[in-house]
Amino acid sequence: MLKIWKVIKDFSILGKLSLVMLVLVILMAIFATSLSVYPYDFSSGDALMAPGNGHFLGTDDLGIDLWAQICYGARISLLIGFGTAILAALGGGMIGVFSGYVGGVPDKIIMRIIDIIMVIPDFPLMVLLAALLGPSLLNVVIVLALLSWVTPARIVRSQVMMLKEQTYIKVAETYGASNWYLIWRHFLPAVFPILAVNIIRLTGRAIVSEAGLSFLGLGDPTSKSWGLIIHYATSFPGIYYTNFWKWWLLYPWLILTLVVMSLAFLSRELERVMDPRLRIRA
Repeated sequence: MLKIWKVIKDFSILGKLSLVMLVLVILMAIFATSLSVYPYDFSSGDALMAPGNGHFLGTDDLGIDLWAQICYGARISLLIGFGTAILAALGGGMIGVFSGYVGGVPDKIIMRIIDIIMVIPDFPLMVLLAALLGPSLLNVVIVLALLSWVTPARIVRSQVMMLKEQTYIKVAETYGASNWYLIWRHFLPAVFPILAVNIIRLTGRAIVSEAGLSFLGLGDPTSKSWGLIIHYATSFPGIYYTNFWKWWLLYPWLILTLVVMSLAFLSRELERVMDPRLRIRA
């Protein structure tokens, strides 16, 4: 806990504001049912009510409170974001450790697979896989994780290739340390800061990707994520020729943008604090 506090103290003002923003959104997701007096999935007023009159951010075309939808949507968007990021970072990290330490033919095969995935345009492939697997939160996480593990795998591999030449690793190998012992005892703790930065970065990427899939109608139609709210708003006939976009479209887009920007700034701050070379330059 003390180490975490020391890391936070080294953040810039922008980094601290980003952390506060992220914490507030997480709290909003946890206490979503308590923050709104209206349900997120049932009509509680007239259709397309402007903000005010008991509805903090207005209502959509079905009369469902928009604030309640945004609060509950925080759960879905953060669940998909962190779920995808943790799965991709841990899976990619383990693959990178194995590839970098074992080397040889397995390393060459893994690197060719990574090269192929990296040159394929991400979003069209996400759309194709999401359409094939069907709309559900689990399928969205699987699709996003399948296309997100390559970056942490490449970074961790290069780090492990450098670490395995260190003297203490050579000494451990001389004394008969097994591969699994070296991976769990030495390599994973050494690359964990890199994985932590990648988890934050991949979370923002996954939230944006999920919003894009939901915007195209390929997300879970029952999830009420921020992307799905935007999808329903933009699908409304004449949305841009009315004042409805000022609350129905603007507010979910604004919270989505703020969260993604906060994650981007936070990942940059973590990378700067954990990398001495970047800290010196700053």
